[in-house]
Amino acid sequence: MLKGDSETIIFGSGSFDAVTVAFGVRNFQDLELGLSEIKRVLKPGGKLIVLECTKPKLPVIKNFYNLYLNVIAPWIGRVISKNKNAYQYLNESVQKFPEGNDFVQILNKLGYKNASCKTLSLGISSIYSGEK
Repeated sequence: MLKGDSETIIFGSGSFDAVTVAFGVRNFQDLELGLSEIKRVLKPGGKLIVLECTKPKLPVIKNFYNLYLNVIAPWIGRVISKNKNAYQYLNESVQKFPEGNDFVQILNKLGYKNASCKTLSLGISSIYSGEK
């Protein structure tokens, strides 16, 4: 395990066949810079796979999801970890994340090929992919 920064990846250009990120890109300080760095370290034809939280569109699921993120998760966080801010951040980061087609457009803008999005779990998460 190495500790590093998504905006200044320590590996050389073209080092990896694939890069995966699970529930992390919404935490990049500079999303486009981090995604550009990932593209740099991918070999030609290499693949980026991102699993990330998204906001569900179905009304019943959306209402429960919002209740969970706005009320239940912060309460659990406050009770268990004594830190309600950590769980409030989860909600804020999910709300701000450019999900779905917006994220695919960012990948396209950065030069990723075959960028796509597949929604999972009734819309509470998505898998994004793109190739160098």
